[in-house]
Amino acid sequence: MITHFVHQSVDGFIEGPNGEFDWPVMGPELSAASHELTGSADAFLYGRKVWDMMSSFWPNAEEISDHPHDLKFAPVWRERAKVVVSRTLTEAGWNTRVVSSPDQLGDENLVLFGGAELAASLTERGLIDEYKIFVHPVVLGGGKPTFLDPAARLDLELVESRTFDGQVVLLTYSRRH
Repeated sequence: MITHFVHQSVDGFIEGPNGEFDWPVMGPELSAASHELTGSADAFLYGRKVWDMMSSFWPNAEEISDHPHDLKFAPVWRERAKVVVSRTLTEAGWNTRVVSSPDQLGDENLVLFGGAELAASLTERGLIDEYKIFVHPVVLGGGKPTFLDPAARLDLELVESRTFDGQVVLLTYSRRH
């Protein structure tokens, strides 16, 4: 099973016009929900670009941030198995397996973090079972959309909606079979 876990703006972007990702609001309720979701994963799944961002922060997060979410998640990130899909990366540290194609993913319970390109590829192959879209109270006015030019219409079923910390809305969709 693959769950796509993504933070997006109200206007549907996962990063701003200049690649900025400084806008997600990680309050205590959202942080707890995030930890619950990541705790159920066999491994975390990344594309190359998100991997570069994550691997530059989480190994030393306690030296960079004092946010309670970061302090709690950093040791989980370091210990959990990770998979990176990349045609250019050959190896990665931190308990990470590199595969060159989504076709090499196993039957693990994976949580895909962000990554519009990999998410689009997995969506086209029908490999994402669930989309957890956290909508944050910001309008970015441009940037990278959550869903990159889908090749075909994707019919989803809303299975859950929740509000966290009075400002972030989770929309959980499953793929219709």
